[in-house]
Amino acid sequence: MASTASGAMHSTERPTKVRYWVVFFMVTLAIITYIDRVTLSQAAPRIIAELGLTKIQMGWVISAFITAYALFEIPSGYLGDKLGPRGALMRIVVAWSVFTAATGQAFNLISLFVVQTLFGAGEAGAFPNIAKAFSVWLPQDERVKAQGIIWLAARWGGAFTPLLVFQILRFVSWRATFGIFGILGVIWAVAFYRWFRDNPADNPSVNKAELALLANSKAHGHGSVPWGKFASSPQVWMLGGQYFCLSYSWYFSITWLPTYLKEARHLDPGQIATLAGLPLFLGGIGSLFSGFIAKPLTKITGSVTATRRLLGCCGFLGASSLIVISTMIQDPTLAVIALAFASFSNDLVMPGSWGACMDVGGKNAGTLSGTMNMMGNMGGAVATFVAPYILKFTGENWNMVLYTAAAVYACGTFFWITLDPVTPID
Repeated sequence: MASTASGAMHSTERPTKVRYWVVFFMVTLAIITYIDRVTLSQAAPRIIAELGLTKIQMGWVISAFITAYALFEIPSGYLGDKLGPRGALMRIVVAWSVFTAATGQAFNLISLFVVQTLFGAGEAGAFPNIAKAFSVWLPQDERVKAQGIIWLAARWGGAFTPLLVFQILRFVSWRATFGIFGILGVIWAVAFYRWFRDNPADNPSVNKAELALLANSKAHGHGSVPWGKFASSPQVWMLGGQYFCLSYSWYFSITWLPTYLKEARHLDPGQIATLAGLPLFLGGIGSLFSGFIAKPLTKITGSVTATRRLLGCCGFLGASSLIVISTMIQDPTLAVIALAFASFSNDLVMPGSWGACMDVGGKNAGTLSGTMNMMGNMGGAVATFVAPYILKFTGENWNMVLYTAAAVYACGTFFWITLDPVTPID
């Protein structure tokens, strides 16, 4: 009788919501990552002036960060699959925080280049390991929504950074600003490591009902990565290809946009600080909208695959069209609004892309996420490096930079037409 009563009690027990604290930690991490990386673009004019750099040299510096970030995505994602996200994220966040602070100590082009390279290597793996943590801690039907929230936080962290940095720079130097943001990362890493556990069952606050929600997770444990299947899988290549196109064009918003507003639109620093965050702000709304509409839209389409393809194609085509439209608008504010809606369209693709990594990757979600994010950031590195040369050979024609971004966006549509974003590799 006692055993029967106990079973009945457990069957009616309401699940705890400890998993939402994981979402909270990842949201704050996403905010910190974008604060750190957007700070460089906002402080770029001061850095260029103080260190005597050219735009092409600054492009090399920004590209060094992105390239290192891209190259270390797979190792960092693999680290999460082998060690678990707790140990991996602790190492990642502490490393990049140290090099964020070290950026403020740069004294010439070479030192800035080296520090930014190490900064990029340190920050790599943050989002793949967020995906890994979600794969373990969230039921499948909550993961895409969580990714929408994550990218909202990331984008809004970057959106408000220009205003935040503008205000901080009124009181301290750009060097001290990087030190302040470096401290934020260390605080997060210590708090996360003390609380988080790789296995939800190891957290005493998680009850049996909540564990039952996570019972079907395919990401528990540390899988042996099937590298051969990764290399031969069309899914992996198409996920990487579409993310290359997505990031190539989007990186303009967090690298060259402030310089574009100054040189092509002739805005003052206060106006730039106000408008430069608008694309990231609307991008965050796009991520949230995509994450929350996915489930009801799937009821209409009858297929997760159809939903992700629809959002992917609409996002790429919308972003491409809006960038072209922005070049036709004379008013600077309206032009930036058009670019902001291009960012909104861009982020319609984001939750589905990362949701695909979790579903397709399974136990290797961290490695697959790192692979996709590596390809994306390679696109960003190419875009950041190419932009100054386009300006050089077109007589400082910023519209050509934007037309190139629009064309790359259009190419991204073709990957989603045939991509299978749900079937596991292994």
